[in-house]
Amino acid sequence: MDADDVFQAEVRRWRGESWERLSQRVNSVDAYEVEGRDGTRYQFEVDVLWDDRVRGDLRVIVTGDDAGGWRTHGMRSEDFIKAPDGSFIGE
Repeated sequence: MDADDVFQAEVRRWRGESWERLSQRVNSVDAYEVEGRDGTRYQFEVDVLWDDRVRGDLRVIVTGDDAGGWRTHGMRSEDFIKAPDGSFIGE
């Protein structure tokens, strides 16, 4: 499993979270580490913000970094917008 695989696995994990669970994290930051199979430590930060508070859409931003490869090219970041019905906006 390389750095890209670890990053995409974390994005999938957060995309799989329910809207209800994500809404409890609005305006907070989750910062944590994941250890890859080869022992490399990957640092992640996840921010959950209102994208459209009236409609209830949440924007989730997943940012990842490691001790080498990603930092060389900058941090990786991916975001998505989840509606209260669990669908993804703009996809």
